[in-house]
Amino acid sequence: MCGIVGFLTSKNRGAAYASILSSMCGALAHRGPDDSGIFVDEAAGIGLGHRRLSIIDISETGHQPMMSACGRYVIVYNGEIYNFSDIRSELVGSGRATSFKGTSDTEVILAALSVWGIESALSRFNGMFAFALWDRERRTLTLARDRVGEKPLYYGMTGSTLLFGSELKALRKHPAWSFEIDRGSLPLFMRYSYIPTPYSIYRGVSKLPPGTYVTFDANDLKTESSAPLAYWRASDAVAQTRGEVPAGGAQNIAVLDELDALLRDAVRLRMVSDVPLGAFLSGGYDSTLIVALMQRQSSQKVKTFSLGFQALTHDEAPFARAVAKHLGTDHTEHYVSSEEALAVVPALAHIYDEPFADSSQIPTFLVSQLARKSVTVALTGDGGDEVFGGYNRYFRIARWWRSMERVPRPLRIAAAAGLGIVPARSIDAIGAALFGRRSGGAFADVIQKIASILPARTIDAAYRTLTSIVPAPEALLQEATEPLLAAGGTHAASIAPNPIERMMYLDLVSYLPDDILTKVDRASMAVSLEGRIPFLDHRVIEFAWRQPLDVKIDHGQGKLLLRNLVKRYVPANIMDRPKAGFGIPLNEWLRGPLRGWAGDLLSPAEIRREGYFQPDAVAKLWDEHRSGRRNRQHQLWNILMFRSWLAHNSAINGCTR
Repeated sequence: MCGIVGFLTSKNRGAAYASILSSMCGALAHRGPDDSGIFVDEAAGIGLGHRRLSIIDISETGHQPMMSACGRYVIVYNGEIYNFSDIRSELVGSGRATSFKGTSDTEVILAALSVWGIESALSRFNGMFAFALWDRERRTLTLARDRVGEKPLYYGMTGSTLLFGSELKALRKHPAWSFEIDRGSLPLFMRYSYIPTPYSIYRGVSKLPPGTYVTFDANDLKTESSAPLAYWRASDAVAQTRGEVPAGGAQNIAVLDELDALLRDAVRLRMVSDVPLGAFLSGGYDSTLIVALMQRQSSQKVKTFSLGFQALTHDEAPFARAVAKHLGTDHTEHYVSSEEALAVVPALAHIYDEPFADSSQIPTFLVSQLARKSVTVALTGDGGDEVFGGYNRYFRIARWWRSMERVPRPLRIAAAAGLGIVPARSIDAIGAALFGRRSGGAFADVIQKIASILPARTIDAAYRTLTSIVPAPEALLQEATEPLLAAGGTHAASIAPNPIERMMYLDLVSYLPDDILTKVDRASMAVSLEGRIPFLDHRVIEFAWRQPLDVKIDHGQGKLLLRNLVKRYVPANIMDRPKAGFGIPLNEWLRGPLRGWAGDLLSPAEIRREGYFQPDAVAKLWDEHRSGRRNRQHQLWNILMFRSWLAHNSAINGCTR
């Protein structure tokens, strides 16, 4: 696990490459505190930099940048190829690569690329990765990213120079940096709380899409002539032929046995490490299953880590504790105070390096920080919801839509308008009267979500609204037009005709890589911790999509396969309980301890001076939230995270409008 940086230029060759690379690498020291290195070919205009977090082959033979045995290729690489031992055996057995200096996966990657070529080698890799490969013979630079997008890779052309790296902060250290904020990305950010691939916050800087590679020719250096090529497509996995529901459905022994073996192997591969290893444990189905499979394959107690939040109405720490006790892990639990969580807020702009507003970024950072005190690698249960259909919204919106579409749309629009003027506190009071207890605002949130989708013309439009933090972002912004989001959305209906599968597919290609995986990568790497995600083994994803939908979701319950498989390892009485998120009491914090900080960032004068948001619209949101008339926590958090990011980057680099 590392950080990579570099540049390729058609002019100014022979400049102070080493100094520039050192500065770029220094910006990524948190991603790789153990070692650093650079490769320079001034005549070719290429510079590659690397920061290393030593995990596999921690000796000097794992140092990067690394040159292939034949001398043709040089690589800087971030991530892990979990099946590198099998690939190495295949290469040695074929007689095409017999000389290895060490035991690192980097050396195996180079050998595979040398022998099989880019696309064939990529299709054999099982892992998470982003790399830059310089072909000294053809004078080409290839950037590649793993299938699902676990590891980040940004790139962009400024003048005659191509810049690339794991994080934007490294690119900004290059003297050629001249990118401006992309106002078109702001509506996307306000809608989703993240900026979807291929866009970034800067015009001209792209995120390389998952499952693709792109090649640049040093003799004809143009980004417009170098389009990413796919070596794996989520749409191909989704479009696999699915047969009939097997006898017994989600409890079919053969299906569960196949999934058990597949996940067991995915976990086994991700337990290979030359440094201490552990796992995050929330007590939910996903992390419990991963930890159970780890403990079954470990001769020692697996180190597990969980957080408790005394400020939360739903505290999962006791559930994690019960699972850890049953499985016999070496469990570490830490209860986080509000003060400790709030102390993270000022650092978020630096950690995420791009506007990012999933508020679970705070507990994700804190659990990473806790784990890093004992281990360097941690397995997580992320991806289970997207791959196996775990989100309540999938079947809720399908149920809601069946009822809503029977009502004429004008009546639905009128009902939505009526609900829109009822204060959130009043709605929650009604919920308390009906159900006998207050929900801490949850009932009002559900009613307001239903109100937001009432005017929708189709279930797809309803789902887009439901998953939008700000359904009409341009009304909050100045001089901003929302671009087309191309990540599968335009052809989703043909790829996944079933509405629920369509929702799952869109989450797989956008929400998962751009929100969940971004959150995990930046939070863990900020403390130099490597996160590994067994559910995102491509074999697991492809297996899940081969199964009929009714095996994954049925009667308002998702992840049926995982639920049934977990019960092979942990009793039902420990596991069966309502699903809960990994959240924080942001609603209350914005009215309490964060009120002063938020008020400063939401100052109408400052917002007017910067010219990104409509001051009156922002002021209305802030007033509604402070007064309790509406819960605007998510919309406000988006604005606050952008404003915090803007202030941070203006202070250290300067941001242009």
